[in-house]
Amino acid sequence: MPEESGLSRREFMKLAALGAGSLSLLAGCAPSPSEEWGVLSETDASLLGALADRIIPPDAWPGGKENGAVKFIDTQLAGPYRRFRRDYRSGLDAITATCLGKFGRRFESLSAQEQDSFLREMESGAFREGAWKGISGGKFFAMLRNHTMQAYYGSPRHGGNPGYASYKMMGIDYPPLIGQNRYRR
Repeated sequence: MPEESGLSRREFMKLAALGAGSLSLLAGCAPSPSEEWGVLSETDASLLGALADRIIPPDAWPGGKENGAVKFIDTQLAGPYRRFRRDYRSGLDAITATCLGKFGRRFESLSAQEQDSFLREMESGAFREGAWKGISGGKFFAMLRNHTMQAYYGSPRHGGNPGYASYKMMGIDYPPLIGQNRYRR
């Protein structure tokens, strides 16, 4: 059949392989419209939102979750913070396992007082065994706090602080974006 169309068998096989490869690449790379997160799962995002809201609780101003901490962390884990993926995976799994073992509920369903108590314990480094073998509680808390603060107070171009909410809260002007030519001599 390929010879009837003017193609040799070898040319036909090359085109068929190229077409199949292209289709598989497109299917693997195209994000589904229902996917909200690049690296995180919905469960991870829910837990990170609850954690961010305890680190920076909402009041008259948005808390950590509303001010983009989860989006920032997800965006950064897909790029510059790729090296922290394993730490986030271990830390989030350890929080879930510890809360289920200690309270019989996920972190998100604990009261604010229980969440704060849990985070103080985690920050102190009290969690080191069992589910915490991948990363210590203190190290994970410090990393999570730092990333949440970066999201909250950083530039929206990095994925957090939409609408410069923290800048408005502090009453400061938006910093000018300076391009690569800022050091001309």
